[in-house]
Amino acid sequence: MDRDATGRFSNRVADYVKYRPSYPADAVDHLVALGAGSNATVADIGSGTGILSALLVDRVATLYAVEPNAAMRAAAESVLAHRNGFISVDGTAEHTTLNDASVDLIVAAQAYHWFERDAALSEFRRILREPKRVALLWNNRRSDTPFLAEYEALLQRYGTDYHTVNHQNITPDELRSLFVAEFTFQAFDNRQRFDLAGLKGRLFSSSYAPTAAQPGYGELVAGLEAAFDRYHEAGYVTFNYHTEVYSGVV
Repeated sequence: MDRDATGRFSNRVADYVKYRPSYPADAVDHLVALGAGSNATVADIGSGTGILSALLVDRVATLYAVEPNAAMRAAAESVLAHRNGFISVDGTAEHTTLNDASVDLIVAAQAYHWFERDAALSEFRRILREPKRVALLWNNRRSDTPFLAEYEALLQRYGTDYHTVNHQNITPDELRSLFVAEFTFQAFDNRQRFDLAGLKGRLFSSSYAPTAAQPGYGELVAGLEAAFDRYHEAGYVTFNYHTEVYSGVV
């Protein structure tokens, strides 16, 4: 895992917990069908604050939440430590610390684009049991409304390194090439609604949003407020996503 990626969310954990989207029930059902059943051992790699782990832990036998960022890992532990089968792990995608052939399914939600591909794949193959199945998930924010198109334009203009770290830089063909067999792609509708305070929280949960000490912060906030004023309905705006799941055997 990129070491800059490991630490870059540390000052955004509270917003991440409150404002990042979860995953729709049909996407979680899809993961269960792939191999996250009641007897399974699942590793959630780059588990962050535990958004996906929380949805899976009661549906599997053992859930390893592997996360290198101490602040994010602590946030997950504060919510999930009491849940049966939940095991928090200080590890990375490239060095999970898990035993050989100890996992039935690997999931990585909103995380794979931070991994070092070859080292992570080698580690996945080491810890997975046959048939070595992996599922990669992203909430892919759409730009299919005037508000969302303007939000995207603000990120393009003022995001600190948005062009570099945006997960959409990874093409479907690149993702397909990770898998040696049984590749599948599924997309599920997902959405969030925000008032203005929530919208700002959602924005600043993103690592590429400038902090108050960085250039562009004031302009970004002003642009966000103006977009909200133009497009809100009864005090709320909506984020539309496709929850995309790429899975197969590695």
